[in-house]
Amino acid sequence: MEEQRVKIETEYIKLDALLKFSGAAETGGEAKLAVQEGEVKVNGAACTLRGKKLRPGDRAEWNGLILVVE
Repeated sequence: MEEQRVKIETEYIKLDALLKFSGAAETGGEAKLAVQEGEVKVNGAACTLRGKKLRPGDRAEWNGLILVVE
C-alpha cells in the first residue's frame, strides 16, 4: 500500500473531504459512495460516516492508499 501524508491547516477534516482533497477520489460523489459502502477504513476499522472528523495522527485507508493526516 502506498502512504500519502496530508497536511491540514484546520483542527480537523471530514473523511469525504479528505478523500477528495488528497486526490484519492476524483469527485465528492465518488468519496461519498466509497464511505457509505464501507470501503474506507479509519484507524484500522471500517467507517461509514462520511462526516467523520479526522485530526492529525489519524489514518484512512482506501483503494490501496493510506492517507495520514498531519
